[in-house]
Amino acid sequence: MTWRMNAGMLLDLGVRLAALALAAWIALRWLLAPMKRLACAARALGDDIEGPPLPEDGTRECREVSRLFNQMQTRIRQQWSARDRFVAAVSHDLRTPLARLRLRAENLADSEQKRQFSRDITEMDDMIRTTLDYLCGTADAEAWVWLDVASLVDSLADDLREAGHQVLVRGAAAPLSAQALALRRCIGNLVENAIRYGGAADIRLADSAEAIEIAVHDTGPGLPEEELDKVMAPFYRAEATRQSRQGGVGLGLSIAQDIARRHGGDLTLMNGAAGGLVATLRLPRQPAQAGA
Repeated sequence: MTWRMNAGMLLDLGVRLAALALAAWIALRWLLAPMKRLACAARALGDDIEGPPLPEDGTRECREVSRLFNQMQTRIRQQWSARDRFVAAVSHDLRTPLARLRLRAENLADSEQKRQFSRDITEMDDMIRTTLDYLCGTADAEAWVWLDVASLVDSLADDLREAGHQVLVRGAAAPLSAQALALRRCIGNLVENAIRYGGAADIRLADSAEAIEIAVHDTGPGLPEEELDKVMAPFYRAEATRQSRQGGVGLGLSIAQDIARRHGGDLTLMNGAAGGLVATLRLPRQPAQAGA
């Protein structure tokens, strides 16, 4: 009899414990659901600032956190909108006097002075455009398409050869999903850097099932090892570059790196075994993006 009572008590206790554990599990999931939703929204914020606001429900603490998150998202949107208006105004204000200078330069009688003025004005215009485009970051909205990378590189090389530059292309690559204009700008920055600081560009394509690699070799002096990572930073210019008369504002490699990361890839710099600098762009093969 005692054995049966003990068994009944143990069974009752087990049922109570199981019910308590189930209730605790349900309550924990209910409490954690808003926090998981907040974590997902925080991860998505960097990709889509225009995402919908979080519902302000759950416990008092969760409602307060969601409300603060929504306020932060609204303030970021306002700041981005103000930034875009500022960039548009600055672009107009800077390019208007440049247009006047270009017209005046066309009327110069001295052909050499005319050429020098035109070259400097073009360089200033390129620097303004590059800086403002970087600050605005408008390339993020470009559509994804299946892109023939080899044809893009060949077209870019042909344009530079027509301008009198020495550019060699080797290797082949199959198409992949990419932002065409952004990727052309990325590769163009690397090739133009090679021409500017090395005098020529040797582009080598390598393809595999996992990724495409585009290595741009130049014949310049290369960089000190401690400079290889620093030159990726926005507006940073190596000491040798600052002392020379080369143009640029130190954004070409930074923009190229941003575009590479947007494609899920990376950009690395290293000194070549035979001299010069090697910039290697690695683009992983991925399924076509939405809308491609």
